Amino acid sequence: MDRTILHMDLDTFFVSVERKHNASLKDKPVLVGGTGDRGVVAACSYETRRFGVHSGMSMKMARVLCPEATVIRGDAGTYSQESKVISEIIQEAVPVFEKASIDEFYADLTGMDKFYSSYKMATELRAKIKNESGLPISFGLSTSKVVSKVATGEAKPDNHRQVGVGEEKSFLAPMLIRKIPMVGDKTDKILYNMGVKYVRTIQDMPVEMLTEVLGKNGTLLWNRANGFDNSPIIPFHERKSISNERTFGKDTGDVKRMREMIRAMAENLAYQLRNGNKLTSCVSVKIRYSDFNTFSRQLKIPYTSADHMLIPQTERLFEQLYNRRMMVRLVGVSFSDLVTGNYQINLFDDTAELMNLYQAMDHIRNKYGTDKRGNSILSWGTTIDIPNIASIGNPFNGEPPVVPAHRNT
Repeated sequence: MDRTILHMDLDTFFVSVERKHNASLKDKPVLVGGTGDRGVVAACSYETRRFGVHSGMSMKMARVLCPEATVIRGDAGTYSQESKVISEIIQEAVPVFEKASIDEFYADLTGMDKFYSSYKMATELRAKIKNESGLPISFGLSTSKVVSKVATGEAKPDNHRQVGVGEEKSFLAPMLIRKIPMVGDKTDKILYNMGVKYVRTIQDMPVEMLTEVLGKNGTLLWNRANGFDNSPIIPFHERKSISNERTFGKDTGDVKRMREMIRAMAENLAYQLRNGNKLTSCVSVKIRYSDFNTFSRQLKIPYTSADHMLIPQTERLFEQLYNRRMMVRLVGVSFSDLVTGNYQINLFDDTAELMNLYQAMDHIRNKYGTDKRGNSILSWGTTIDIPNIASIGNPFNGEPPVVPAHRNT
């Protein structure tokens, strides 16, 4: 039986949410992202794109290209809540769905045609989402995730596109290579130098030729270009790591401030581990210098989620890593090799009072949430006035992480 895969994508999601809450922004050029010189465009309205603005561009450049645009820092918490509303609507309507990102969803409608037209179902679901959320959304419908995703891109803005069984190859053929998911700047450049510009060229090539140039990714690209994709719907995303990083507004040589930042991030991540009943056995610290050279160092440790075990290790890694004595652009902390479990008391070093203190502080954090600057109550980041150090939402809820493009400090 041929699969029926639905792909849905909220159009310019962050911008659409801002317009929902502020009608005066409708039909006006809008940029959402970091407002400082080092900010990045997280989302841009269609009105800005004719000036050459695109997501991922520096906000400074975007302002030069489109000076009349309204720039909004945005609120990741609001976007997460709006995304949750959409998720609940889809979950009630389809048997299996995957939340690929904060604004992108897949659903498996295979077999539904026996009882109800999949296309009619997708159309009615899109209408329901628009009516109940007030947000524009597009969808693509085909036999695979890849083709459906491309079809959604072709349908935008605020429309839909169906690719019938057997039409996948002809649908993809006239498109530029970059339309295929997984083709980035590097791959596109390699193929362009080979004289490969359109998907039809790859369809006509022997798969061995592409594999020789791109390795195993060449085989994957050849299959996708021909409409072959059996990748499954993944209803739950298991997090293998959690991380936190911040870019300084200006390059800094303030070692004290960097240490404070590292400690605040480690504390917040440790709290997330305890809240999700997770333990880590690998701690990593990253530094990016002003010349954009990036270095990281990691350390294997016994499984833990305790502040007094994790914070000293991150501080130790930072001391080992920061040795160039030059200005720093970014610092980050990551915990990986995660497993499910609760922290076990160390019979030689820990005390019942310490464990009770953790429980009491986490209870207060859970009860009162974060302050106006995005920090968990009772956190180190609050006491030293570091903004937005807290990560948004529960990282272990099975959904992909929300990664705003404006996490500067």
